[in-house]
Amino acid sequence: MKKLIRRTIMAVLLLLFIGSVGMIVFVLKQYRDDERLYDKASGEFTEYTEEEGTEGAETAPITVDFEALRRVNEDVAGWIYCEGTVIDYPVMQGKDNDLYLHHAYDRSYSVSGSIFVDAQNRRGFVDSNTIIYGHHMKNGSMFASLSGWADQRYYEAHPVMWLLTPERDYKIILFSGYTTSADSDTYTMFSEPTQEFKEYLGNVAAKSDFHAETELPADGHYVVLSTCAYVFDNARYVLHGRLVPADSAGGVKMSGE
Repeated sequence: MKKLIRRTIMAVLLLLFIGSVGMIVFVLKQYRDDERLYDKASGEFTEYTEEEGTEGAETAPITVDFEALRRVNEDVAGWIYCEGTVIDYPVMQGKDNDLYLHHAYDRSYSVSGSIFVDAQNRRGFVDSNTIIYGHHMKNGSMFASLSGWADQRYYEAHPVMWLLTPERDYKIILFSGYTTSADSDTYTMFSEPTQEFKEYLGNVAAKSDFHAETELPADGHYVVLSTCAYVFDNARYVLHGRLVPADSAGGVKMSGE
């Protein structure tokens, strides 16, 4: 009887072990599939450019074939890129904030999901601040690297990102990064410049883990990049950046225009 019990226990433990290994293999395969999918997207829809801007303007380091990308999915809102990092992804915007949590840019199921704009924001990045979400993947993909900006040296090595849209290209001048709660005032949306928004900019800049010399005009347009952080329940790491059109002469100066 005791031998039967021992054998039963061993069999159950073996099945649990096999199941756990199988789950790990399955998740790793999903990670690899997602990496291949987005690598293919980058190769298919973007290319590097060496063109110089004019009259003090600066040209984005990549170009995006939005016409081809929109044939795949009309929900594409832009492309976000940061040189020297893994951030090189299409940006989506759906009718809600659920679809692209677990679907790639081509609407296929994806454990990594997509980088996507909050559904409550107006399209075209015309609001005073636009919120962009991305998963913090354990393999370092999507927005997992946002927490790197908690270090001053990392910020100095990557002070800007790029946001390319079908209408125009923007340089994202980063000015603040910090850990916050998912229900904090950081996620307050402002459609138009107001005194409250001016105060909001001052408050979020004061929270930053890194120091940046950047002017923050209240009538400018900004993005909030958000991902999960694992330091407390419902923690998030966010980066704030000012959108400066790439075709604006002198618009990329770190100390303002």
